This record gives sequence, structure tokens and C-alpha cells, in this order.
Amino acid sequence: MSDEGMWDLSISTPIGRIAVELELHREDGTLVGTASGAGERVSLRDVVLDGDRLTWNQAVTSPMRLNLAFAVTVAGDTLTGTAKAGRLPASKVTGVRRGGAERAR
Repeated sequence: MSDEGMWDLSISTPIGRIAVELELHREDGTLVGTASGAGERVSLRDVVLDGDRLTWNQAVTSPMRLNLAFAVTVAGDTLTGTAKAGRLPASKVTGVRRGGAERAR
């Protein structure tokens, strides 16, 4: 199954949960995307899909300036994994693809 689509992510950080809207699609055969949340929209970098493992990097400025590295496992219309910012502890990431239940019918 493709990992493309709109995903609603929840990131559990030391300062609370952050809701993120993740959009993944292909451009010229390459998986690309954007993440929106905390009042900003950023492009994903280094998006790699290896089997069911999806990784990417992104920079954010809110609630503070950070470079984040995501590593998640995709299982159908759900994903779980972590987001890591430098030496800070990893934060748990969960997500659900929008429209997943409707497609399964």
C-alpha cells in the first residue's frame, strides 16, 4: 500500500501533545511532503520509504527552533514511531491516514 495521502499525527513531547498534519505524495517518482502544525508549514527533507519504515527530516521554529528526525513504521492506515531533536529524548509519534476507513470498505 502506498504511504501517500493526508495523515493526522500526534507527537507526545515533554511540553505536551502537538498535532501535525502530514501530506505525502510523489513528484517524478520521489516521495515528498509537507508538515503543518503549531502555526507553520514546512517541507520534509530526505524522505525515505524502505519497506514499512518511513523516515524524514524537517526543521521547525515553533514552539522552538529545532531540527527533527522522524522514524516511523507504517501499518496500513496507521503509523507509530519517534521524532528526535538532537540530544533531546525521542518523542512518541502516532498517526492515522485520513479517509483510511472509507477506502477499506
